[in-house]
Amino acid sequence: MDVLVDTNLILRRIHRAHPQHRAAREAILRLTEDGNRICVASQNLVEVWVVATRPLESNGLGLTPSQAERVLARVESSVFRLPESDDVYREWRRLVVAHGVSGKKTHDARIVAAMLVHGLKHVLTFNASDFSRYSTIVVLDPLSPA
Repeated sequence: MDVLVDTNLILRRIHRAHPQHRAAREAILRLTEDGNRICVASQNLVEVWVVATRPLESNGLGLTPSQAERVLARVESSVFRLPESDDVYREWRRLVVAHGVSGKKTHDARIVAAMLVHGLKHVLTFNASDFSRYSTIVVLDPLSPA
């Protein structure tokens, strides 16, 4: 099956000093070994860039743009990026109106829109509550053994 890996998993996977690094690495590896395709939306990659280049004192990784480019290239080579289309925007717009989404949560709605347009039902995330309003999405917990 196709599984979208949320931005927090990607960031924990690349940030080796983070306490959740090992759980992220093992969860992604487990999914891959079970024959699942690891997917991301373009929104996830944009969010990785934002956090990677944000200063450490602002809860970022403090990377330069050239360092972030290398990190992003490695991520892109290891996942399937869902194609962008006008359908994703239309679905995002439908979702934010239907669910009354506002503020930062609109980023998650865009990820869900990409998932729905491309027929994905499963997301691997440390932040299950970010997806709880979307009843058609199945949240996979990276801390769960199966």
